[in-house]
Amino acid sequence: MYNIAQQTNPNVSAALTTLAPAPSVPSISSSAMLVELSISVWTGRKKDKRASEDVVDQNNAVKGVASVNKKLLGDCAELDALQKFVANLRNVHYSMTLPWSDTGMRLVPTAAYFKYHQRMTELRAEFIRLVEAFLAAYEWEISQAQAKLGDLFNRDEYPTVAALRDKFAFRLSYIPLPDAGDFRVDIGNDAMQQVQSHYQEYYQRQLTNAMNDIWQRAYKALSAMSERLDYSDAETKKVFRNTLVDNVVEIIELLDVCNVTGDSQMSALRNKLDNALAGITPEALREDDYLRAETKRTVDEVIASLPSLDI
Repeated sequence: MYNIAQQTNPNVSAALTTLAPAPSVPSISSSAMLVELSISVWTGRKKDKRASEDVVDQNNAVKGVASVNKKLLGDCAELDALQKFVANLRNVHYSMTLPWSDTGMRLVPTAAYFKYHQRMTELRAEFIRLVEAFLAAYEWEISQAQAKLGDLFNRDEYPTVAALRDKFAFRLSYIPLPDAGDFRVDIGNDAMQQVQSHYQEYYQRQLTNAMNDIWQRAYKALSAMSERLDYSDAETKKVFRNTLVDNVVEIIELLDVCNVTGDSQMSALRNKLDNALAGITPEALREDDYLRAETKRTVDEVIASLPSLDI
């Protein structure tokens, strides 16, 4: 429980590729890896069959059209905090990785691995702390639940602390990403070519999806900045938070660490943004009409240069 299961390989393979024009499938060694994050949390909810039947009978309804789901601990602060933390943890995971497969695996460039792993290790420690805090309060919360649930309370529906502990888990696995042509299977030549062809199509599609995700994030952050900076000193000032700049700075870093194929377009846009925002603070953008206009102009130029994604 709680263990980070790490699978490493010195020959981890991966790649990202730009969108237009469509590139040939690259063969890149040690540039990225796949990561799989699995988190289990007890929901503290359960369907009450008897109460569900009562609701249906009292309303002369057909069986199965209504159900009663109860929170076994009512409003438990420790469990609520844990569940909210896990939701935020998943958001951090998604923000620091790129989409890859429908099974939940995500892509991590090796340049971003140490930062990602450090952050996940910190979040894992906080996850464990919150789990232990909840388990310490569990028996007390059960004693309070009877008053909260009334006739809906059923002591048999509450697992023991030992059984409950097994319902919480945090697992992080790193998996090598094979190159498009990396097949080690003992099949005939014709079948081998067919398998390679299918995987090459899949590989290209997933690379494109990963890069689309980067461009989408860039477009979202840059569009927000462009809209918020669109006013002059003579006009009513638009309110924006400091995160407006922070979000674009994160995009600059993303364009750097995720450019594993050395794409010239991505490098150029990254450098243009980096130069435009060098030393710029949210306060300066709020107060300096010229700086604000110049920053917006550069941001708009970058937006216009982004690959077409129907966005």
